[in-house]
Amino acid sequence: MRPLFCVGIAIFINLLKIKTVETQSYKTVSLNKATVDKQWVVLDATNLALGRLASRVALVLRGKTKAGFTPNVDCGDNVIIINAEKVALKGNKMTDRVYTRYTGYPGGQRFTTPKEILAKQPTELIRRAVKGMLPKTRLGDDLLGNLFIYAGPEHPHQAQNPKTIKLNEI
Repeated sequence: MRPLFCVGIAIFINLLKIKTVETQSYKTVSLNKATVDKQWVVLDATNLALGRLASRVALVLRGKTKAGFTPNVDCGDNVIIINAEKVALKGNKMTDRVYTRYTGYPGGQRFTTPKEILAKQPTELIRRAVKGMLPKTRLGDDLLGNLFIYAGPEHPHQAQNPKTIKLNEI
């Protein structure tokens, strides 16, 4: 017959074997270029406020609307914006807001208003607004490459079967 002490240790060891459980029940899943599921979405910019449109588009481009968001990976969707010339600016912003750029030469500071930009290149106004809301890194430059802006209602990306979304759905 075994001593009682040894029997107690054997039972204790058996209990330890039964109670072993993985300590980490959820693993953090980081996406990479191969595992990202990129979709194509279309947004109509008709009568939408420029800032609200740009901030929501930046979220979609960055991938923050997805469950598997990874900050250092391009995991966002490709965004197509149509009717860019019909974007809205409230109040006197169309004439009072001033965009400044510098050519690099002495006396080369240039000023433009949104009204002038819409007259020359209607897509540039939205592109500038979205660019300002993306990271100022190489990743931000890559994300901006996923944005396609068109002045009219037509776009050449029908083959990608883009999904039409509303600004409130983002």
